[in-house]
Formats: sequence, structure tokens, C-alpha cells
Amino acid sequence: MLLTRPLAAGQDLGPRLTALGFFPVLAPMLIITARRLIPQPARIQAILLTSANAIPALLPSATPLFAVGDATADAACAAGFAQVHSADGDAHALAALATRSLRPNAGPVLLACGAGEGQALTATLRQAGFTVHRRIAYAATSPTTFPANAAAAIATGQLRAAIFLSTATAENFVRLCPHELHAKLAAITALAIGNRAADALKPLPWGGLRAARHPTLNEVLALL
Repeated sequence: MLLTRPLAAGQDLGPRLTALGFFPVLAPMLIITARRLIPQPARIQAILLTSANAIPALLPSATPLFAVGDATADAACAAGFAQVHSADGDAHALAALATRSLRPNAGPVLLACGAGEGQALTATLRQAGFTVHRRIAYAATSPTTFPANAAAAIATGQLRAAIFLSTATAENFVRLCPHELHAKLAAITALAIGNRAADALKPLPWGGLRAARHPTLNEVLALL
């Protein structure tokens, strides 16, 4: 089973796949670089996270935290945040949960996200009347070469499936996968977190391509 998540996230997911009877092959298609610690603005009513990658830039607190999905929520709980809520979906689900649970006049919200991310979520919340402090917690960059261990696993026919939990990881895989390995992909089923990620994978000749019905890790694993 090929895991294309950033390294730390792939290492966290690996034992879960092993428990299901799979042998994970880590092939990060994004490189995460943490930024400095984010000072928490005064009197914020909530913290919003679109990715667990933002957690290292935050100090644990009792401020209510709203996470995009269960995996991010679990990571926030493990980091010491006391009040954690999961939107169990994508950024649209997170915006909907925040607008249902919070009041615009109760104080600003802090959105911790990656560089170049979060603009649409910020705009949606501001249109709903919220004051949003958007802060960059990390940067995600693309690898420049295809991982040697992934190439070997594909070339020798060891892989049966590959997991793609973002559109970016799917796009980077398509861009970097050596042409001489393309024929070998016919033995592999690609599992994508949503239709956008699945569409990004279509240029390659997969043996199967499946998209989760709901954009969560659990729904992707249910495709297994």
C-alpha cells in the first residue's frame, strides 16, 4: 500500500494500515516545513484548523478548536487541546460547523493554515460576519524527485493500492512518476479522498481509480 501523505502523517497512518493487514510504503508527495509559533490573538473565541500540519505552530489551550476532520481533531486532542470539535469533512464542512457553533459578535476566530491556503474559508466566514485572523502555520512544497522506494515497489509489482489524501499529492505523483513505470500502474488501484484528487490521477493508467464518497480518511480506508 503506497502512502503519499507528508512523512509525519504517513508515519502516523502506517500502523493503522499494518493492523488492517497491509504493508505501508511511505512515498511523501508533499514536504511540510513548520513555521514559527503563532501568537494567539487576544479574546479569540475559537481556533480553526484545516490540517493537522498546523498543530506544531500552536500552543495547547482551552480555547475551542474546530478541525476539518477526525484525523486532525485526534491530533489536536493528542497535542493537549481541551475542547476539540470535528467537521468530519472538508473546508466547506468546517465553515458550516463554525457558522452553526459560533457567533460573529462573540470575538474573532483564528485560522491556522498552510501558506497559500485558507483564503476561501476566510472569505466565507467574513461574509458571515466573522472577524478572521488567518495565520500561516506551515508551508507545503513539492518534492523534486520520485521516491526510490516507491519506484522499486511499483517496478517489482509489490503494490496493490495507493492512497491519495489531497489533490496536491495526486498532482505531484502524476508529475513525478517516471514514464517507464506507467505500465506497472495497471496492477494498482488508486484511492482518492475526493473527486478533485481522482481527476488529477486520471492521466495515469491505473488498474482502478476510486474516490471516497465523503472527504475523510475513514471513507478512503473504507474503499479498501
